[in-house]
Amino acid sequence: MSGGVMGEATVRPLRADAERSVRAILEAAVRVLAEDPGASMDAIAAAAGVARTTVHRRFANRQALIEALASTAARQLADAVDDGRPDTAPPLVAMHRITANVLQVKGAWAFALELTPEPGSEAAALQQDIDRRCVAVLERARAEGLIDAGADLDWVRRVYYALLGETLRGDADGDPDALAARIVDTLLRGAGPRA
Repeated sequence: MSGGVMGEATVRPLRADAERSVRAILEAAVRVLAEDPGASMDAIAAAAGVARTTVHRRFANRQALIEALASTAARQLADAVDDGRPDTAPPLVAMHRITANVLQVKGAWAFALELTPEPGSEAAALQQDIDRRCVAVLERARAEGLIDAGADLDWVRRVYYALLGETLRGDADGDPDALAARIVDTLLRGAGPRA
């Protein structure tokens, strides 16, 4: 997380120790809130191993913490997509790598990624960009004949997201590469018999 103190009008760079504190708070918050969405800021501070005042100094209120969680998780997801080289890797390779990366991020940041981002927020903008990039990879896959020429790519993207979600609900502890192969195979070939 680069940037500054949450909830302030100006963003100042954080010192390395403050950066570590913010990271610890966010990682603790995602764990604690996944178990108890109503958990207090005090419970999050305790799980992060920092003083309550540290949490309140970094995040003006609970909503600022939630927004920071959503933005951090969306950035992690965007980085996972970038690492899959969606614009340059062969489409099938990009789809597999992105899927494996996304499974790892979503497994770690599930609570934060389920939050509905505030309209106009960084998280909302990142999610729109991720959606756009997903469709771009699907367009490349269609150009290579991996997806039917008449397929509605927005629908294919939504099915892909549903497959990711179902995988995380049922197989979150599985090998990300094996799960990615199953997701991509199901997306591209369905559940019908093989020739």
